[in-house]
Amino acid sequence: MTKEASKKASFARRDLLKAAGLGALALAGGTLASTQAMATPEEVGMLIDEITKNKKPTEGKINLDVPEIAENAATVRTTITVDSPMTADNHVKAIHVFGEGNPAPNIVSFNLGPSIPQAKVTTRIRLAQSQNVVAVAVMSDGSSFIAKKEVKVTIGGCGK
Repeated sequence: MTKEASKKASFARRDLLKAAGLGALALAGGTLASTQAMATPEEVGMLIDEITKNKKPTEGKINLDVPEIAENAATVRTTITVDSPMTADNHVKAIHVFGEGNPAPNIVSFNLGPSIPQAKVTTRIRLAQSQNVVAVAVMSDGSSFIAKKEVKVTIGGCGK
C-alpha cells in the first residue's frame, strides 16, 4: 500500500468512526428526549379547579373502588359510585377521574343525566406508576365531591 492510499484509508476509517459516534449521540439524545413528564398533584388540582370553577370539592358521597395494589397497571378496574338521587332537580352531571402520576392526568370523564337510575360507572384505567387516583363528581346544583385513593403499581402500564 502506498503512503497516499494509506492516508485515504485512514480518512475513511476516521470518517466512519465520526459517523458512528454521531449516530450513537443521536440515539442517546432520542432516548433522553422520549422520556415523558408525569403529572403532579398540583396539575391535577388545577384541572379540578377548572371543572369546579374554583369551588373546593367536598369529601364524601363518592365511593372510589380501585385496588390498593395493581398487578397489571395497563388495566386497573375502577368503579365510582356517587350517593345521589338521579332526579331532574338533583343529579350527578359528570364524573371525572384523574391520575396524579400519569403523563396525561385527565384519565376519563363521564357525562351523566337524570335518566340514568344510578350514578355508577365502571371502567378500566391505565396507570404509568404508583400514584393517587382522584375522582370528582360534579352535581346539577354546581356542588362537587372528591375522593382519592393510592394505587401501588407492581408492573407499569406504560412500559415501566
